[in-house]
Parts: sequence; structure tokens; C-alpha cells
Amino acid sequence: MNELLQLKGRFEQKSSSGRPGSPKLLANQIVSEKKILKLKKELEELKEYWLNISYFEGALISVTYVDVVAKSRRMRELFKKNSRIQPNDCVVGAKFIDKTSTEKQHVITYYVDLDVLDESINTLNIVASLLIKDFNGEISTEKLNSISDRTDNYEPGIIARTKFLQAIVDISSIENFAIPKNELDELKTSIISIFDTKVPTSELLKRVGLNVPDYRVIDETTILLTPDQLEILNEKAPYLISMATTDLSKLDTQNFEIFDSGHRMTIPSPADEPVVGVIDTMFDTSVYFSEWVTFQDKVNADIPINSTDYEHGTAVSSLIVDGASINPELDDGCGRFRVKHFGVARGSKFSSFSILKSIKEIVADNRDIKVWNLSLGSALEIQKNFISPEAALLDKIQYEFDVIFVIAGTNKRVSDKARMKIGAPADSINSLVVNAVDKDNKPATYSREGKVLSFFNKPDISYFGGDGKNKIRVCMPTGEYFVAGTSFAAPWITRKMAYLIHKIGLSREVAKALIIDSAISWSKPNSSMNLIGYGVVPQKIENVLNAQDDEIKFVISGESIMFDTYNYNLPVPVVDDKHPYIAKATLCYFPKCSRNQGVDYTNTELDIYFGRLNGQKIITVNDNKQNDNVSLSETDARGLFRKWDNIKSIIEYVKPNGRAKKAYGDGLWGFSLKTKERLNNGDGRELRFGIVVTLKEMKGINRISDFISQCSMRGWLVNRIDIQEMIDIYNVAEGEIHFED
Repeated sequence: MNELLQLKGRFEQKSSSGRPGSPKLLANQIVSEKKILKLKKELEELKEYWLNISYFEGALISVTYVDVVAKSRRMRELFKKNSRIQPNDCVVGAKFIDKTSTEKQHVITYYVDLDVLDESINTLNIVASLLIKDFNGEISTEKLNSISDRTDNYEPGIIARTKFLQAIVDISSIENFAIPKNELDELKTSIISIFDTKVPTSELLKRVGLNVPDYRVIDETTILLTPDQLEILNEKAPYLISMATTDLSKLDTQNFEIFDSGHRMTIPSPADEPVVGVIDTMFDTSVYFSEWVTFQDKVNADIPINSTDYEHGTAVSSLIVDGASINPELDDGCGRFRVKHFGVARGSKFSSFSILKSIKEIVADNRDIKVWNLSLGSALEIQKNFISPEAALLDKIQYEFDVIFVIAGTNKRVSDKARMKIGAPADSINSLVVNAVDKDNKPATYSREGKVLSFFNKPDISYFGGDGKNKIRVCMPTGEYFVAGTSFAAPWITRKMAYLIHKIGLSREVAKALIIDSAISWSKPNSSMNLIGYGVVPQKIENVLNAQDDEIKFVISGESIMFDTYNYNLPVPVVDDKHPYIAKATLCYFPKCSRNQGVDYTNTELDIYFGRLNGQKIITVNDNKQNDNVSLSETDARGLFRKWDNIKSIIEYVKPNGRAKKAYGDGLWGFSLKTKERLNNGDGRELRFGIVVTLKEMKGINRISDFISQCSMRGWLVNRIDIQEMIDIYNVAEGEIHFED
């Protein structure tokens, strides 16, 4: 096998050279004064409504767009306050509704001042009158674009030309204006998020008639309400409720079989093995490996505890510490790990609110822990239009701290319906979410499925979690058990993440990309990504790290400083003026996320371009032309190129009659990452990323030596990742130093 290569070189940075063009309509559009007057009437009615609401001073308005809109196609003129405060700055929520069985529409909620509403009504009135006066009541794409290009010298006179054009473009994307509608199913004790009205949440709730103590506030807009309080809020101000989830959840079910072999396991004392964090139910300190585990009980002491509360957490930690010894046939080559175990739940039910509070404190107090295993999951399904509070907290932690969570994909019972969505917190976007497969790499019978927010691929990957007669052996307080569930697939991936980060010394971005990349096959997958994610991760860690003899596999990392982060200096071996390779690349990064933005959850997009270099242009492996002014709908951009996704997978599948690619010039390939912001807050600045690239020689020839030589000549620092050598370095680095007297 070929060793993994680590390439270190310089990424160049440059600002965006493009400026927004003058407003234009999409092809074959017609905007009529009838539609404009309809929208004007809706805004006038909304203004009258909000004038009678005294809880806050502005207006909450939900705008239904005609389809899924790109940021560039959202309103730019209507709802604009001034040059500094644009409509996009006023967005407080976003969701999808079904337009047809296959098409969706954006519904975006804005919070605007009433004087801004007045100005928008006035703008619509002027534009409608101009269409009647000068365009016979309607304007087409051809006509508007000719005015925009100045081939038609029309000047509106009573309104600025650009304002006139942009207002019409805005109108073309809008279906209607309305009061926000919440999606409450029932009035239970719930974690409620309200729209941001610039009034402090506690003060706003007092105005509605609710007194909520500080300890029941999660963040600026999220609180825990009782059924009575929720009923009052829903009666007096239903439009304030942006999101709601039931607080008290049931743990997803686990499949346990008692097995008493009479054999008692032993384990040596720990030395300097890496420490992994586990957040779960209780841990039993009487088990054979307890010396390897530091345990803290984070549950209120007043909550009663019984023996079953120790089973799940103890079983999970047994796999992380000693999984390969307990299950020799599943030995992954990762060795043993120490665990710091935090018990945050007891019984079959848990409070999401209390766990949220605990996780914040746990991670903040244990900054030395880089890899966390969270195999707790809700039996309830995720919501379609917003991320769970638990997942949002994990995403925030991972953006702010250099940590990664490995999360179980949650299970369904035999009695559950045939298809069932995953449960919180498996909707965490930054986390590595793990589903389970059986011995034949088929989805386990208890598998639940994604996607998240109708878009994000969750789970990320899958691993053996036991199923049918083939189960996983774990240690529990009363002895050995055979188990099955995503809870017992996730710890094996946690072990791999800890190995890559602590023992090999890779960044979490590169480690996550390596694990996902290892699961992606060169053949088109037959199974649904909704169940297994990008694929099944190999058992042996060497198969995650190394490549086949006909493959060149390397990792590269950097950070986004400006709009374009690029390197055009990658030499790929050339044979007879051609590149005899197919390519695969996986990109991972950890963006800041905004739960209050609903379905538009990730704040930053890294749009990757990778392929052969022809002059200063990259001929992309996946034909990505998003930056080439090519007409592409937002739906297609998200589907084809994973726009706004924090994981990008580019792959050329093996074809029976595949041909080598033409080599241009010196045979160089290049990378370019375009950074795009959803909220204009600079959230993508200094955002770190990791990329894994695999080049597969089409005739099976090993050309890694040529690649290394050419990279070195091009100024790259090439490091071979020798597993044993890295382990030796780790052991020396972690060993105690004794000074002579």
C-alpha cells in the first residue's frame, strides 16, 4: 500500500474582483402592475396589523418566494433601510414549504421598522404607476435587461433608475407577504425560540404577560416554557414563535442480550494514552477497566437513580477504552484510549434543556479534550425546518473550540414505522454523525434516516453496529452483553478520530475529511445516502490512512482569509501528454451556524474548484461553474455542488472505457476555494479547512515516487505518514522526562 502524504505549501489569498452587476431579471420573466398592486395591498394590510401590536415597535413579515432563492436573488431594494442596513440584515428566520411534490419554496421572515414598510409601499406604488404609464402595464426580461445594459436609455424620472430596476427584480422573486405562522403541534413543556425583535427576551415575555426566570433561558432568543406559559404565548403572540421542540425526550432504544461467558477481562494500567470525552448516562466504577475512566456525575442528585442507568454509558466507554480486546474480530488497530466520562442522563427519559446546560459547562471546563463521543439520542424525529437546540449548541461549540463530536445516528424500534427520521442531536451539521450497518455493510434494521433541513446529508458515514445474530460485545455493570445500535457504531469512529488527531497529529478538519473520504467508493453507490451517508468506513485504521498501490493519496490544509484561497502549483504526473488518473477530493470545514436562520443554517460557504490548470483557469473535476456567471438555480447549486454544505465530495467514478485527460502546459493542477457569506458578518474569516485528494492511476501503475519528486521540485514540503513512525513520535512526546541530579 502507498502511505498517505501530507503536503505543506502556501495558499495565496485575494479579494473578490467581481462587483454586483446592474439588476436583471431571469429568463422569460414578466412582471405586471397587477402583481405589484397585490403585493402593495398585502403590505398595507400588514402595516395596519402591526400598528396595533404594542409588544415591540417593528413588523415581522414572512416573504414567500417563488422558489428556493439564492442570497443574490433575495430582496435588495424592498425592506432596505439605508446603505448600511440591507434587507438581508433584517432576516430573522427561514423555512421551506412544498410547492409541489418535488419542488420547494423559501419562506423568509424579516423584522423591519414601520417607516421602512412605508417606504416599501411607496416604492411599489411608484413602480406600478410607471409600468402603467410607460410599459403598458407589464415589463419583460428582455425589456428590463436592455434598460439595465443601457441599450435602452429609459429613465423613470420620479425614482432612481437602479432602484426602479431592483424593485422589479425583487418583485419577480416574491409570491406574497404575510404574518409569520408557527408550526406548534401541541402545547407541551417546550424549548421555544422566538423571532429576534431587538427587545431582550425577558422584557418581551413580560410584555406578553410571562415571567421566565433566568435559569430557564438558553440564549438570546431560546427559553424553556411550561404548557401554561406556552398557551399564553400562543394565544397572545403566536407570530413570535419561530421554533418549538418538546423538552422531555425518550432515549432511543438499544438492543441488549445478556451474555455471561464466565470469563473475566483484564487490562493493564493506563499510561499516556489519549483522553476521549464521553457524554452519556452513568458509568459504573466497578468494571474491570475503571482505572482507565475518570467519571463525573452531572445530574441533579435529587433525581433517583437505579441500576439500569449505568448500562448504556458503561457499555459505550468499554468500546472506546478496550473495544479491540473485547471484540478481537473487530480490532481496528487503534489501541486503547483513556476516557473522561460525564453522566448527564438517568433513566429512559432525559431533559434536553438540562443536557444543554451540562454540555456547555463540560466542554468549557475540559478544553484539553479534542474528541467527544455522544451516543445519547432522542426517540423523537427531527423537525424539517430547523435544527434542534441540542445540535445547534454542539455546532456552536465546534465552531468556537478546536473539538469534534462523534454522534450516534439514533435507532428505531421494530414496532416503529418503516421509515423514520433521525433524532436530535444527530442533526448536528459540524459533528460526525454515524449510522450502523450489519456484517454485509447493509443498513441495519434499526437505521433511521436523514436528510437534515431537506438538504444536509446526515448521517455522514456508517460503521458496523451489530444486527441480527451478529452483535457487538460490551462490558456492563453485571458482565458481558451482546448489543446492537448506532450507539455502539459511533464509539468505533470516535476511536479512529482520536487516533488520527492525537497519535498521527492531524487537524480535526483533515481527520474528519479522511474518515469520510475512506467511506467513499470509486463505484457509484447503490444504497441511499439517507441511511448510510457517504458510505461505510473501513475497519482497519491503516485503510483509512493508506492508499492502494495504484493510488496517490494526500492531505492538504489551510485557512480562508479572503474571498479566494488558491494554489495553482500541484504537479500531477504526465504520461504521453496526458494525466492517466481519475480523481477524488473531500473537503471539510466547521462553519459558524445560525439556528434562528432556519433552513439557511450555515453562515459560510467554501465553494471548491479542483482540477487541471489551463492557464489561470481550473478545469474542474466535477464541472463546477458556479463562479462563471452560468445560469444555475439555487436548487441545482445545492444539489449538484453542495452549496452551503460543510462537506464537499468530488469524485470521478471508475468507467470501463475511461480515458486519460489532456495535460496543459506543465501539467499542473490547482485548488481554489471561494468564500461566500450568508449574513455579511465575516464569519468565514480565518476558517480552517482540510482536503483529502486521491488520484487513481487508470492502468494500475504506481507513480507515487514521481509525484513526490515533482512536488518537492515545486516547493511543496512532502511528509509521508508512516503509522509506526508517528506512533513512536507520539510515545516519545508523551513520555515522562527524568532529569539527573
